[in-house]
Amino acid sequence: MITDEPKTTDGSKALSLKFKAIEDDIPHRIALRLHRSLRWLERSEVEPRDEPNDKERRFGDGLDARFIFLWIAFNAVYADVEYADNEMPERRVQEKYFNELTKHDTKNRIRDALWKKFSGPIRLLMDNRYVYARYWHHQHGNENCNDWAEKMEKERKIFMSGMGNMDTSNILQMVFRRLYVLRNQLIHGGATWNSSKNREQVRDGTAILGFLVPIFIDIMIDNPEGDWGDRPHYPPIDE
Repeated sequence: MITDEPKTTDGSKALSLKFKAIEDDIPHRIALRLHRSLRWLERSEVEPRDEPNDKERRFGDGLDARFIFLWIAFNAVYADVEYADNEMPERRVQEKYFNELTKHDTKNRIRDALWKKFSGPIRLLMDNRYVYARYWHHQHGNENCNDWAEKMEKERKIFMSGMGNMDTSNILQMVFRRLYVLRNQLIHGGATWNSSKNREQVRDGTAILGFLVPIFIDIMIDNPEGDWGDRPHYPPIDE
């Protein structure tokens, strides 16, 4: 568990200045994604951070909101109308995005974050059944998911193999599948605000997103020619 959230390499202010310098020179579809993501990232930074000695959890009140704002910032950079129209599974959309990110991550910042800074927390996520989708399908009565424990163990072994091989893209996909379950719990009213039941995963998930999302944005700013998708969701319409 992370008790003190690490600071990001570049906060929203530094990234916004960097983005403004190239905004007029990059494709509008990329600029729109980055603009939206940066605004949500900026909003996430307003929320109070978690304090390690806050036994009454007074200063952790902003964790749930911060996680949600960070997830929206993440969603803004990869969601695409093309895939929504084709009902492309979320997993495949993220897979494409993560592959593109790792291709352009020449400084290995994502890899270093996963293997050095967050190796402990992401291992805990992989071992936590409460952020494993198949476990909840089983709890909701889906008999096809009665084997959730075996499937979870199989996925954990794949994860450990990926960690050993430094397979950055696949590790990202597995971590974000867990975070997606947590996202669903919060967005769809499946969790209580500031609940003690999920503090560990919300705290770790928020720290992971808070560190990685700015890196994702920075990589896109440095590589606007990358394949970051065709059409962002709900583009502004001039009428």
